Amino acid sequence: MESSSLLAESADAPRRDYGCRSGRRRDPTGWTYAVTCALGSVSGKADEELHVQQAVVLIEDAIQYRSINHRVDASSLRLYRRYYSRICQWALGLTIAVALLLAFVERPSSLSVTSDPRYRSPAWEPPCGFTESFEIVCLFIFTLDLAVKSYLIGWDEFRKNKWLISYTIVISISVVDWVLSISMVCDEKLRVRRLIRPFFLLQNSSLMKKTLKCIKRTLPEIASVILLLALHLCLFTMIGMLLFPKTEDPLKNEEWKVYFRNLPTSLTSLLVLLTTANNPDVMIPAYSRNRAYAIFFVPFSVIGTYCLMNLMTAIIYNQFRGYLLMSVQTSIIRRRLGIRAAFQVLSCHEVENATGERVPVDAVLQVMSRIQMQRYYREAITSETRQYETEGFMNKEQFTRIFDELDKDRIKEHPSAPQYNSVVLQKLQVISSHYYFTIFGNVVALANVVCICTVLVLNSEKSTAERDNHYMEIINLCFIIYYLFEMCVKIFALSWKGYLSYRNNIFDGFLTILLLVLQIPIYVIYRLPYVHVNPSSKEIFSLWEMVRFVNMLIVFRFLRIIPDIKLMALVASTLLDLVKNLRAFAGILVVVYYVFAVFGIWLFEGAIKPPAHVSVPYKTTAMENITSNFSTDCGTYEQLGYWPNNFDDFAAAIILLYDVMIINNWQAFMDAYTRYTTEWSKIYFVCWWLTSSVMWVNLFVALILENFTYKWDRSHSCSVTDVERIRYETSVQLIFKEQVKEPTEEELLCRLRQHPHLRLHWGGT
Repeated sequence: MESSSLLAESADAPRRDYGCRSGRRRDPTGWTYAVTCALGSVSGKADEELHVQQAVVLIEDAIQYRSINHRVDASSLRLYRRYYSRICQWALGLTIAVALLLAFVERPSSLSVTSDPRYRSPAWEPPCGFTESFEIVCLFIFTLDLAVKSYLIGWDEFRKNKWLISYTIVISISVVDWVLSISMVCDEKLRVRRLIRPFFLLQNSSLMKKTLKCIKRTLPEIASVILLLALHLCLFTMIGMLLFPKTEDPLKNEEWKVYFRNLPTSLTSLLVLLTTANNPDVMIPAYSRNRAYAIFFVPFSVIGTYCLMNLMTAIIYNQFRGYLLMSVQTSIIRRRLGIRAAFQVLSCHEVENATGERVPVDAVLQVMSRIQMQRYYREAITSETRQYETEGFMNKEQFTRIFDELDKDRIKEHPSAPQYNSVVLQKLQVISSHYYFTIFGNVVALANVVCICTVLVLNSEKSTAERDNHYMEIINLCFIIYYLFEMCVKIFALSWKGYLSYRNNIFDGFLTILLLVLQIPIYVIYRLPYVHVNPSSKEIFSLWEMVRFVNMLIVFRFLRIIPDIKLMALVASTLLDLVKNLRAFAGILVVVYYVFAVFGIWLFEGAIKPPAHVSVPYKTTAMENITSNFSTDCGTYEQLGYWPNNFDDFAAAIILLYDVMIINNWQAFMDAYTRYTTEWSKIYFVCWWLTSSVMWVNLFVALILENFTYKWDRSHSCSVTDVERIRYETSVQLIFKEQVKEPTEEELLCRLRQHPHLRLHWGGT
């Protein structure tokens, strides 16, 4: 994933003038940092060391797709590298996580066993100043983060950066709101800073900023389809109200009474039908009287659900993909620009290299030894560099070519198998390392799972006290002994290093050892022969609990078959890559959840209350106020028992939003909050449905398909073993790399000439 950049280029900002103008650039502090290749201008070890440091940082920027528009003097470079060190970035990420997690502890607190108001005990409310103390520490770290970023890019660049200006405003608002909270003894109704906390997550990821920018640019195209969808909805609403008016016959008014009573109800009924959540309920009253009414409902669903909604998905994906390509183009330019700048700096490394057309190989090797990057790629690039040691220098094309290794898939080489002199051991090694031996192990694991499933079916109606777990434990022990034998044989055939070089062997071996360790306390506590012991009796754990845990691990261990089936291996690796490389898209979803949850608490906290206890007199005014909106109709919030789904605290709000995003029965929540609050509450739920289910989920699914297609196209000719060995690089930049345009040499040189802190003197200019 692309790391946070000090200078996130904004498409909304005026485009830079990349014309090649002459003249010195002066930093606002009064210092000018110049790097020149003019003969005689570079002298001494200090200048050579500075060139190496600059090249190291520029190449690290290129690897991480960061902007190179930052200070390049020695002290600033040291600060820059410390800022982007792993420990500092982890500390900043931890600070952001703490700031976001405060919402679960702050009032209204989520620290209760259940969110159901009928059974919920009073949640622990932190004393005033508890969460605020954590928060002010986080705000101090964010302020320090802002100060470092601002210093490193300079005042001129800071003024052009909308994200850093917004960062300043958000921190200022948060501090002011924090002071107000303390002055009011934490008794304020609204905390504005809770709503803007997700900004800290957004600003820390350059790719997340690009994603948000792409979504913003996609909104006009989405609006056109939403307008068409709204026209379709309104048209059928009018027709529905004409088809189902109130009549004198009460038996014919069921459709009108429930679904078409007035305009808001009619619109809501058809909107929910668009999501299929109330299908076929909405048409049953009319369809039971006359089957011809299906002519109204079926075309509505076909046109709306299967045509317009899928058309919206296609437009969202197509338009967003186009804008994402533009953002990826910027990232590719950043990488090429960083590499080109590093070459230009290193070309000044020696006095005799006055033309600046080549760099010393020794300087490149020195730079590679200092760069913070994955060991595999360091070794690959270093190996490519050593090919030019005999010449002593590398030209621009050669220097650029060695960094193509960053875009290649990582091939994992397994250690060679041990050599045995004995013929018997050699044959045993061949057998135990054969593919069919692994297949046989998978069959044994399947048989174990089948045994567990059979026992579960036979004992499904028995209580834990009635179950005889003795025989199940004996069966499991036999299988575990085989698993241990299989692991030992593989270690014999591959050696320890070879065995652990396979990820599936690590998974398999860990569970085998864990299962074996669990057998020891089982046979210490419940000795064989198994007599006169109650299966549910409590020692430390009952036999049933221990056997149940063992069975869970055995079932989980069956996932070992995934690497042995090519398509399953690709699907599993795609999911892992999504977690690793597409976190920015999930991060935007987290931000949307957070904002809507905070808004939901502000609007609906305590809106829905369960019926009072029976001890309260039925006709009291209090009872009437509580139950005036209560409904026990089939399919309502109350009848379905959805009481735990509410906006009474942050955790409950997150779960309720997830339930609405899934669509199933989302109309029950919308109907309940409409009855307990106001008709305008529907706007909140419809906005969340459009944001989460229509736009973001469809977009995320499309990106999953893009990721899987990319890997499938590159691995369809590979064997199962090759799929295990190759670690495909599937960052967003590489997924779209084939479709982006490489920057020209002229564009790179013009951008380098306009660097705000790195002034290069070019021969003849």
